[in-house]
Amino acid sequence: MFRLWGKVWKDNHLLRDTVAEEDCDDTRTHKIFRALDQICHEFDLGRPIWLDQNISEFKRTNRTRFYQDSFIEEIEFDCLEIRILEE
Repeated sequence: MFRLWGKVWKDNHLLRDTVAEEDCDDTRTHKIFRALDQICHEFDLGRPIWLDQNISEFKRTNRTRFYQDSFIEEIEFDCLEIRILEE
């Protein structure tokens, strides 16, 4: 079971969080993208753009934060954080 935790932060306060689960025999990358899509759908957000900083941070720590520069539309929070809970 693959689980990805999504959290929305504003002024160092957790506004919302959810856990997306993927239970399939697909690649890790596909599981991450599908789980991120589920999180964004639940939070009513557009899909963030993976910048080089996000990719390298995620490879090192299994977590990353998407700030305003990763979103096309204006966001009303500071960042969306994702973290792998279980692989």
